[in-house]
Amino acid sequence: MTGSTGTPFDTLLDEAEPVAPRGRRVVVGVLKLVGLCALGGMLAAGVLFPLAGGAGTVAVLASDDVDRTAAALIADEAPQMTALLDSEGRPFAHVYDQYRVPVPAAEISDSVKSALVAIEDHRFYDHQGVDPVALGRAALANAVSGRISQGGSTLTQQYVKNHLTHISAETAVERTRAQEQSMARKVRELRIALQLEHTLSKDEILARYLNTVPFGQGAFGIQAAARAYFDTTQDKLTVAQAALLAGIVNEPSALNPYRHPERALVRRNVVLDEMVRQGRLPAAVGAAEKKTNLDIVPTPARPANGCVGTGDAGYFCDYALKYLENSGFQRDDLRRGGYTIKTTLDRDALTKAKAAVDDEVPPQTRNVANAMAIVQPGKDKHRVIALTANRTYGLNRDARETTLGLPYAPQNHGAGSIYKMFTAAALLEQGGTITESVPVPDSYVSPVFLGGAASCPPGALGLRKYCVQNAGEYPARMSLQDALAKSPNTTFVHLLERVGVKAAVDMAQRLGLRTLGTMIAAEDRKKRPIGRFFAEQNFGSFTLGPTPTSTLELANVGATLASEGKWCPPSPIETVLDRRGNPVPVRDQACEQVVQPGLANAMTVALSKDTLGGTATTAARGVKWDRPMAGKTGTTQEHKSAGFLGFTPQLSAAVFTFDDTPAPQTLCDSGVNQPPRPCSSGRYIYGGKYSARTWFRAMNGDNGHGGIMSGMPVAGLPEVERRYLHSDRPRPVDLSDIGDRRPQPSKTRTVSATPPPTTSAGGGPVTTTPSRPPVTTRPTTPPPTRTKPTGIG
Repeated sequence: MTGSTGTPFDTLLDEAEPVAPRGRRVVVGVLKLVGLCALGGMLAAGVLFPLAGGAGTVAVLASDDVDRTAAALIADEAPQMTALLDSEGRPFAHVYDQYRVPVPAAEISDSVKSALVAIEDHRFYDHQGVDPVALGRAALANAVSGRISQGGSTLTQQYVKNHLTHISAETAVERTRAQEQSMARKVRELRIALQLEHTLSKDEILARYLNTVPFGQGAFGIQAAARAYFDTTQDKLTVAQAALLAGIVNEPSALNPYRHPERALVRRNVVLDEMVRQGRLPAAVGAAEKKTNLDIVPTPARPANGCVGTGDAGYFCDYALKYLENSGFQRDDLRRGGYTIKTTLDRDALTKAKAAVDDEVPPQTRNVANAMAIVQPGKDKHRVIALTANRTYGLNRDARETTLGLPYAPQNHGAGSIYKMFTAAALLEQGGTITESVPVPDSYVSPVFLGGAASCPPGALGLRKYCVQNAGEYPARMSLQDALAKSPNTTFVHLLERVGVKAAVDMAQRLGLRTLGTMIAAEDRKKRPIGRFFAEQNFGSFTLGPTPTSTLELANVGATLASEGKWCPPSPIETVLDRRGNPVPVRDQACEQVVQPGLANAMTVALSKDTLGGTATTAARGVKWDRPMAGKTGTTQEHKSAGFLGFTPQLSAAVFTFDDTPAPQTLCDSGVNQPPRPCSSGRYIYGGKYSARTWFRAMNGDNGHGGIMSGMPVAGLPEVERRYLHSDRPRPVDLSDIGDRRPQPSKTRTVSATPPPTTSAGGGPVTTTPSRPPVTTRPTTPPPTRTKPTGIG
């Protein structure tokens, strides 16, 4: 340790001459005698005759109570900070009840210990926890003043008091009792101090005191105080800095160096004088140290407490803490337990994802949030590697900051045509194939579903039939794989009739939209979960993505398919260690094989043409994307939200773009390099625009900057089992037989009786260039949900 003079502190101690207060020996002897008498009186009143203090004294002096308290102090479970680390072990967030960084006794600097002992208890190494001289001095002072003006407490007794006040006490009442001016409290502290002195060494008691006490500015313990006031560690404090901290410890508010610098300076110099007087510091050094300034940092330095202030990792931090709470950890325990939590956060992926969401929709954009979640597939765990949004995680509403879980919590907007994949997956589970020819009528009136808009034909029970139409031109038939890429609404409403709403809802929940089974439908008087509500009401709009959407759950759907049908909870946690470094189990939900591996692989290939002539083609070409992948876009009817789900064998990610205000409006495309804007008419947003562009920018990079996947090897798509390619079942009845196709005498339709193969010999998709760009579709019916969720691709 080096003081301000540059001389090692140990050398300063050697050079200091002990002061021999011979003239004080008589006074000390008298005080010791008085102290012994006072001590004897206290012990007699508090131990031999506890009834003299009344019932309250009996309670606090009970032997078992003192023993329990002493045992708790010896165990010393002081609140410690919990640290969240990224996947490489670097801390990015802390949560704490008290900002404290414990230091082992052997590592506490000599300057700190000498300064504290000099000013608080210079006989610390001579007494056994109770100092008769100090007690005598306090007894005389109290007798003269007629009240308890001094306590004569040793550092050991002060440690007991501080532990009871700041660690043991759980309520304000308990903290008040721990500090009350009463004989009962003093005797209790005295007895506990005597027990500690018989159990712990002097250096251990001193270290525990220095690790416990508050120094002001939210800092508990010497290490936190050194960081808060001087932005350094306690072993690097100068002698003057150590003296300041030792001087303010008992009155950190009254001696606050930020509010009362003059008082603090005087107190620091008193400490330095005492160190010199007691022979703990050479006089010349003490004089030099007194000439220095306080030298505190302009603003107290301490880590952000919680997720606000952690930068781009705020959303991930919040999700990780909520995940731990749902796994059995208590928030108070996390704030006090001193855990080391290694998370799955990939800081590089987060940085690139954040840049992408901001580039497409800048943080200050009015009405529009752009959120992204990225999950790593796996058969034993689905690791969440990044969660981000264009909105900064924070409390400044004027700056459009928020603490809402935009990338992971369900938002009151639908994901549109992304839900068509659940209808398709249910079809495969019931014997369908990705190559089978499906009808594509221009419009369709369902004979099964009710709840259509005013423009739909009347149906039973006074309700209108559910009807939809396509806004563009399509062939009369196409393969299921092409239908997923082109996204005609009429096709999937018809397919939903074949598989049933219940099957599609069940598929969505199994693959990853778990909140369908837990979140209550706001429109339902029976308060059923959303999935059950849609299934039992037989709402055909489900296939068009009407329900509240979690971006993270969408990403996890892709991870489930990429993991050959193995669902795992999207986990942000790798390991948890307690304060002693012991592993703490995290109660994760068990992984489940939710669909057959062959079905998952077939769906992956079925979704592989969205970038090869489908609705995400333009966005993929914009960054020269050249990897095999699966993807699906979605947009709600009123264009208040849009999304894109894309995945490869290595990563799955979803982007959700939506109006994040309490009264959402339609959003329009403002043109190249311009963010979306609220509008009443114009060029509307679609999933293939802002959402898909965000995805490809993040994953592939742009303008010479690498993306998240730039350094990863190119992974091919899985092979498709024959049963998902070809079927011996007769083709379902054509919709034209039902009479739902509009007459189109001027159009020439090309019907492919034998759909072209969709996989190459190696199992990858056959790429074909479409004869025209994909057209978007718009349904005509508002569905029976608050999000008005009729969707398009």
